[in-house]
Formats: sequence, C-alpha cells, structure tokens
Amino acid sequence: MLEKAGIIVERVFKVKEGRPNIVDLIKGDRIQLLVNTPRGQDTFFDEKAIRRAAVLARIPSITTIAAAQAAVEGIAAMQNRQTTVYALQQLHATTGS
Repeated sequence: MLEKAGIIVERVFKVKEGRPNIVDLIKGDRIQLLVNTPRGQDTFFDEKAIRRAAVLARIPSITTIAAAQAAVEGIAAMQNRQTTVYALQQLHATTGS
C-alpha cells in the first residue's frame, strides 16, 4: 500500500525473525516516527521490543490508524504553516463544554 502511494519503503524482518529488523533501524538513528499497529497475540514480543527501543531513542510512536491519520494531518498543517494554537481552557469556554 505504501509503495503504491509512491512512498519509498525498506522491508525488514520482524524482531523475532532476524536482522535487520525495526529495532536495528531505531538504534541506528534511521527512524524519526514510528507507526506500529500490532494485531493478535503473536505480535506481543515484537511490540514490546519495538516500543522499548522507541522510548529509549525518544522516537514518537503511533499505535492506531486513526492516530496515524491525525499525525499526518497535523504534520501537513505544520508544513503549510496552517496551525493555530489555543489554550485548552479557551476551547472549552467557546464550545460550552
């Protein structure tokens, strides 16, 4: 799917399958943002290793498609300088919440 969208990808092994894997890329400073959407019981080992490496490397991690979409929209807004900052209290005051 990523390749079809014109995004350059590099395939790596799952953590328990060998090297190079995503943890190697994290430790090698080749990752800036991590999107990992694990499914099922079999992903626990990889998920734990990936999350730990990302936290130690201070790399932001996204674990759902909805959060990834929000991040994409936020990054695009920042690149286009279309962001506005509001205090949370101000937003609650204007919405009546």
